Amino acid sequence: MTEEMTLSDISFNEEGYMTNLDQWTPDVARELARANDIELTDKHFEVLNFLREATSNGEKLSIRRIGKSGIVDIKGFYALFPGAPLKLASKLAGIPKPTSCV
Repeated sequence: MTEEMTLSDISFNEEGYMTNLDQWTPDVARELARANDIELTDKHFEVLNFLREATSNGEKLSIRRIGKSGIVDIKGFYALFPGAPLKLASKLAGIPKPTSCV
């Protein structure tokens, strides 16, 4: 993350999702991941970039869709983003909460 911008400079909603997608950078993702005890790898970024692109194209996101992406299967998705993988990955990707997430 640049010296000029810190996580405190970023706008989040009450659920922890970024409200300004333009504030997202890979460094922001790394910082958010560290706060969740995750060290991002190239595979993580493949998923995050897929989520960002799908969102910008207006596509509906779901765990099943991620599993069919060809990037990672569902088991691998849970391994990369433990717990609630789509919620966590969406937060790290700087996109709004997917409608499929409760």
